[in-house]
Amino acid sequence: MSTNPAPAQMLPDDLRQALREAQAQVNTLVLGKPVQVRLAFVALLAGGHLLIEDLPGLGKTTLAHALAATLGLDFKRVQFTSDLLPSDILGVSIYEAQARRFEFHPGPVFTHVLLADEINRAPPRTQSALLEAMAEHQVSLDGQTRTLPDPFLVIATQNPVDLSGTYPLPDSQLDRFLLRMALGYPDAAAERALLAGADRRDLIAGVAPLLDAPRILALRHAVPQVHASEALLDYVQALIARSRQQPGVRVGLSPRAGLALLRAARAHALLLGRNHVLPEDVQALFPAVAEHRLVAEADASAAGLAKAILHAVAVD
Repeated sequence: MSTNPAPAQMLPDDLRQALREAQAQVNTLVLGKPVQVRLAFVALLAGGHLLIEDLPGLGKTTLAHALAATLGLDFKRVQFTSDLLPSDILGVSIYEAQARRFEFHPGPVFTHVLLADEINRAPPRTQSALLEAMAEHQVSLDGQTRTLPDPFLVIATQNPVDLSGTYPLPDSQLDRFLLRMALGYPDAAAERALLAGADRRDLIAGVAPLLDAPRILALRHAVPQVHASEALLDYVQALIARSRQQPGVRVGLSPRAGLALLRAARAHALLLGRNHVLPEDVQALFPAVAEHRLVAEADASAAGLAKAILHAVAVD
């Protein structure tokens, strides 16, 4: 692992300040959820995607809107339904009679931040249309490969309770999401502020962007250089190994999951202004990285298994 000087010290002061202010601004728009806001920024800086699984009305869409507005990025929303087609997401080529050729009309995936709302309501063929885009940041249509804007972030939502007429995401699709999280109900103070305050949509429409695409890319390029010691790598490897031996786990974490955990931990350290990863970074992110990747036995829950794995592996 590289022992180069850490980028948290190499980043310009104005960029580090802008990152802090961006997090603070999103927290003023999504009240009482600082941990979840931090996870959203982790997914962004680590170059991953975010799955938010929770009940309707808890702020999933608000978080996506607030993040895109604060970052100064293009934003598009797709409401996934049972009749949604892959072309509704990726785009379609239409024959233009005057030009005597097919013209490609890009779909909503050609944006910086894509909100895939209730992704599990679309059929598997449409869900899989996002696979290449999420993994490769490109779309292949009509024999051509089209690159997506950079940065590119998918925030997908789904309701874990109302499963009537839904299509559960396959493991291959779930693995494309760096993190999965829930928002939960706000506490009493945050809920009162929501009731007494202005409409969130009006507030988001009035915010000024505090970052932009070039500066976000600069932050992303800094993440891989955040130092991870040999002892830290040992800890990550021990967690991955334990997941394959933990009672109640049918399929443990893959090497790709280990890479995702390390990448997210580096982004988390950078967000907190550190130039090296601590075990606390790994522990803070392990449930969000691991729970949707663990395949549990019928009588076990992935959330409980992730906690058990963390407790079973000591920090040397």
